[in-house]
Amino acid sequence: MPVGARAAAMGNASVTFPGLWALQNNVAGIGKAENPMAGVYTENRFGMSAFTTVCFLGIYPVTDVGTFGLSMSRFGDELFSRQSLGLGFGHQIGQFSLGAKADLWQVSAHGLGSKKAFSFSVGVQAEVIPDLFFGAYAYNLTQAKVATFQDERLPTIMKAGLAYRPYQKLLLSAETEKDINYPADLKAGIEYKPVEKFALRTGFSAQTSTTTFGAGFLARFLQVDYALGTTTLLGLSHHLSISYTHN
Repeated sequence: MPVGARAAAMGNASVTFPGLWALQNNVAGIGKAENPMAGVYTENRFGMSAFTTVCFLGIYPVTDVGTFGLSMSRFGDELFSRQSLGLGFGHQIGQFSLGAKADLWQVSAHGLGSKKAFSFSVGVQAEVIPDLFFGAYAYNLTQAKVATFQDERLPTIMKAGLAYRPYQKLLLSAETEKDINYPADLKAGIEYKPVEKFALRTGFSAQTSTTTFGAGFLARFLQVDYALGTTTLLGLSHHLSISYTHN
């Protein structure tokens, strides 16, 4: 479940991105953090309240040890909902950043009760050469089971990608994502900064035929990002994230 409006605006081609939202998108990216950060993210898909996600994330770097992270999320309504509580850790070793994350999930359905499941994920990021970045992430390696009926499990997803910064104002990213039960998806995004503290973004996801647009700005220690996604048959999705960096 990728989070952050910056990632959403770039087609969720975010496996190479460091920072706060990496706690959910590729936990290795929190290993590069130099300051504590916290943020909230919300998205609504297709104008339906049942398809609303709300997340809180926080990371705290400890000198010479690494960065610790806490995430909480909720999706759904009173008929069906999915909550998670996660703990992550990232560590920078030279040009590589490594990370691991554990999540406790609760899935609830009206009239059917609730089930809990535990998932474990790992990731890596690296600057291969100056301004060329690589990222890979394996989500739910444990193939956590939600119910014995039809062997229902949380999705197990592998993704890998590259990002390239041809010059300071422009970032290009692309990745492939494979749910073990579905065909692979190709995602790509572009970020352009006409000025240092303001960014324009766009991206797409081939498998879902989703096109996204967005913008973000930095006001001292506060980062605000917004994204709009359009899927041909289903309608619009809105994404908003606000984060704070403590110096």
